[in-house]
Amino acid sequence: MAVIDTPRATPPLLSARVIPTPVPQLAAIAAPDAAGSLLRTVSGLAAVLALLALCLWGMKRLGGGRLASGSVVKVIGGVSVGNRERVMVLEVADEWIVIGVAPGQVSTLAQMPRQAQATPAQPDAPGFAAWLKHSIEKRHAK
Repeated sequence: MAVIDTPRATPPLLSARVIPTPVPQLAAIAAPDAAGSLLRTVSGLAAVLALLALCLWGMKRLGGGRLASGSVVKVIGGVSVGNRERVMVLEVADEWIVIGVAPGQVSTLAQMPRQAQATPAQPDAPGFAAWLKHSIEKRHAK
């Protein structure tokens, strides 16, 4: 018995010839224009800043700033009593409210009629600036 050998067809992928693309052409296509890229970045940043300024101006014109100045509540003072805890004095109408503020919690501690605010008394002892000046003068006198 004789076997007939027929030539097999080669797949098209194996028979196709690959033509190499020159490297300088790829480099020219892939390299971005540095000046154009910088100009686009700077102009985009300027546009965002201009939009932010326009929004702030619009909020001021429409009354966004009026809420803070015409507020019913005025903060008189406060002191920190821990890492994240504060005691604050608020003025509402003609009354002072002492509150404690902690993370996730605000508690009323006391309510009292509005007090006259006195300026803090100046201590009789000289301050740090006077002590430093005196020390410098003493050092230069020697």
